[in-house]
Amino acid sequence: MEKIPMTRAGHAALETELKHLKSVERPAIIRAIAEAREHGDLSENAEYHSAKEKQSFIEGRIKELEGALGLAEVIDPAKLSGTIKFGATVTLVDEDTDEEKTYQIVGEYEASIEKGLLNIKSPIARALIGKEEGDSVEVRTPGGDRAYEVLKIAYV
Repeated sequence: MEKIPMTRAGHAALETELKHLKSVERPAIIRAIAEAREHGDLSENAEYHSAKEKQSFIEGRIKELEGALGLAEVIDPAKLSGTIKFGATVTLVDEDTDEEKTYQIVGEYEASIEKGLLNIKSPIARALIGKEEGDSVEVRTPGGDRAYEVLKIAYV
Protein backbone atom coordinates (compact mmCIF):
# COMPACT_ATOMS: atom_id res chain seq x y z
CA MET A 1 0.00 0.00 0.00
CA GLU A 2 1.15 3.49 -0.84
CA LYS A 3 1.76 5.91 2.02
CA ILE A 4 -0.54 8.93 2.23
CA PRO A 5 1.34 12.20 2.79
CA MET A 6 -0.20 14.43 5.45
CA THR A 7 0.73 17.51 7.40
CA ARG A 8 0.74 17.31 11.20
CA ALA A 9 -2.38 19.54 11.30
CA GLY A 10 -4.19 17.36 8.76
CA HIS A 11 -3.33 14.20 10.69
CA ALA A 12 -4.58 15.76 13.95
CA ALA A 13 -7.84 16.85 12.27
CA LEU A 14 -8.50 13.31 11.00
CA GLU A 15 -7.75 11.84 14.44
CA THR A 16 -10.17 14.35 16.03
CA GLU A 17 -12.91 13.47 13.53
CA LEU A 18 -12.37 9.74 14.11
CA LYS A 19 -12.53 10.16 17.89
CA HIS A 20 -15.75 12.20 17.56
CA LEU A 21 -17.36 9.59 15.30
CA LYS A 22 -16.47 6.74 17.67
CA SER A 23 -17.27 8.44 20.99
CA VAL A 24 -20.25 10.68 20.08
CA GLU A 25 -21.85 9.83 16.73
CA ARG A 26 -21.71 6.02 16.95
CA PRO A 27 -23.33 5.80 20.43
CA ALA A 28 -25.97 8.38 19.44
CA ILE A 29 -27.00 6.45 16.33
CA ILE A 30 -27.13 3.19 18.28
CA ARG A 31 -29.55 4.87 20.72
CA ALA A 32 -31.60 6.24 17.80
CA ILE A 33 -31.88 2.77 16.23
CA ALA A 34 -32.95 1.24 19.56
CA GLU A 35 -35.57 3.96 20.02
CA ALA A 36 -36.89 3.49 16.47
CA ARG A 37 -37.15 -0.29 17.05
CA GLU A 38 -39.43 0.34 20.01
CA HIS A 39 -41.96 1.97 17.66
CA GLY A 40 -42.90 -1.42 16.24
CA ASP A 41 -43.09 -2.58 12.62
CA LEU A 42 -39.64 -1.92 11.07
CA SER A 43 -40.79 -2.32 7.46
CA GLU A 44 -42.69 1.00 7.53
CA ASN A 45 -40.59 2.79 10.12
CA ALA A 46 -38.93 5.81 8.46
CA GLU A 47 -37.00 6.73 11.62
CA TYR A 48 -35.45 3.26 11.74
CA HIS A 49 -34.44 3.29 8.06
CA SER A 50 -33.02 6.80 8.37
CA ALA A 51 -31.01 5.82 11.46
CA LYS A 52 -29.68 2.66 9.76
CA GLU A 53 -28.62 4.72 6.73
CA LYS A 54 -26.82 7.20 8.97
CA GLN A 55 -25.16 4.32 10.84
CA SER A 56 -23.92 2.91 7.54
CA PHE A 57 -22.43 6.29 6.61
CA ILE A 58 -20.74 6.68 10.03
CA GLU A 59 -19.25 3.18 9.94
CA GLY A 60 -17.99 3.75 6.39
CA ARG A 61 -16.36 7.04 7.38
CA ILE A 62 -14.75 5.40 10.43
CA LYS A 63 -13.24 2.68 8.20
CA GLU A 64 -12.04 5.30 5.69
CA LEU A 65 -10.39 7.41 8.42
CA GLU A 66 -8.78 4.39 10.08
CA GLY A 67 -7.37 3.31 6.72
CA ALA A 68 -6.03 6.78 5.92
CA LEU A 69 -4.47 7.21 9.36
CA GLY A 70 -2.93 3.74 9.13
CA LEU A 71 -1.21 4.67 5.87
CA ALA A 72 -0.39 8.25 6.87
CA GLU A 73 3.12 9.59 6.47
CA VAL A 74 3.22 12.76 8.55
CA ILE A 75 5.51 15.35 6.98
CA ASP A 76 6.56 18.50 8.84
CA PRO A 77 6.81 21.29 6.23
CA ALA A 78 8.89 23.43 8.62
CA LYS A 79 11.79 20.98 8.10
CA LEU A 80 11.71 21.42 4.30
CA SER A 81 13.10 24.06 1.97
CA GLY A 82 14.00 24.65 -1.67
CA THR A 83 11.79 24.08 -4.69
CA ILE A 84 8.05 23.52 -4.38
CA LYS A 85 7.12 20.16 -2.88
CA PHE A 86 4.55 18.72 -0.47
CA GLY A 87 3.86 21.12 2.41
CA ALA A 88 4.99 24.27 0.61
CA THR A 89 2.96 27.42 0.98
CA VAL A 90 3.06 29.07 -2.43
CA THR A 91 2.01 32.57 -3.44
CA LEU A 92 1.07 32.81 -7.11
CA VAL A 93 -0.03 35.62 -9.36
CA ASP A 94 -2.37 34.94 -12.27
CA GLU A 95 -0.52 36.32 -15.31
CA ASP A 96 -3.79 37.32 -17.00
CA THR A 97 -5.65 38.99 -14.13
CA ASP A 98 -2.76 39.91 -11.75
CA GLU A 99 -4.79 38.25 -8.97
CA GLU A 100 -2.62 36.84 -6.15
CA LYS A 101 -3.47 33.55 -4.49
CA THR A 102 -1.74 31.65 -1.71
CA TYR A 103 -2.03 27.88 -1.35
CA GLN A 104 -0.45 25.21 0.80
CA ILE A 105 0.12 21.89 -0.95
CA VAL A 106 -1.34 19.15 1.27
CA GLY A 107 -2.62 15.58 1.11
CA GLU A 108 -5.97 14.66 -0.39
CA TYR A 109 -7.69 14.07 2.97
CA GLU A 110 -6.97 17.59 4.22
CA ALA A 111 -7.43 19.52 0.97
CA SER A 112 -9.91 22.41 0.95
CA ILE A 113 -9.65 24.99 -1.82
CA GLU A 114 -11.79 27.40 0.25
CA LYS A 115 -9.14 27.30 3.00
CA GLY A 116 -6.25 27.57 0.53
CA LEU A 117 -5.26 23.90 1.02
CA LEU A 118 -4.44 22.43 -2.38
CA ASN A 119 -4.60 18.67 -3.00
CA ILE A 120 -1.16 17.40 -4.07
CA LYS A 121 -2.90 15.45 -6.85
CA SER A 122 -4.65 18.53 -8.30
CA PRO A 123 -3.56 19.91 -11.69
CA ILE A 124 -2.22 23.13 -10.15
CA ALA A 125 -0.19 21.33 -7.47
CA ARG A 126 1.25 18.84 -9.96
CA ALA A 127 2.31 21.72 -12.23
CA LEU A 128 3.94 23.57 -9.31
CA ILE A 129 6.04 20.66 -7.97
CA GLY A 130 9.74 21.33 -8.57
CA LYS A 131 9.31 24.99 -9.51
CA GLU A 132 11.18 27.91 -7.92
CA GLU A 133 10.36 31.54 -7.15
CA GLY A 134 10.08 33.52 -10.38
CA ASP A 135 9.13 30.50 -12.49
CA SER A 136 6.11 30.68 -14.78
CA VAL A 137 3.67 27.76 -14.70
CA GLU A 138 1.11 26.73 -17.32
CA VAL A 139 -1.83 24.81 -15.83
CA ARG A 140 -4.59 23.03 -17.71
CA THR A 141 -7.68 23.31 -15.50
CA PRO A 142 -11.32 22.35 -16.13
CA GLY A 143 -11.98 26.07 -16.65
CA GLY A 144 -9.28 26.35 -19.32
CA ASP A 145 -5.54 26.97 -19.49
CA ARG A 146 -4.10 29.35 -16.87
CA ALA A 147 -0.65 30.87 -16.46
CA TYR A 148 0.79 31.69 -13.04
CA GLU A 149 4.05 33.14 -11.80
CA VAL A 150 5.49 31.82 -8.53
CA LEU A 151 6.04 34.84 -6.28
CA LYS A 152 6.98 33.20 -3.01
CA ILE A 153 7.65 29.76 -1.53
CA ALA A 154 7.52 29.24 2.24
CA TYR A 155 7.70 26.20 4.51
CA VAL A 156 5.97 26.82 7.84
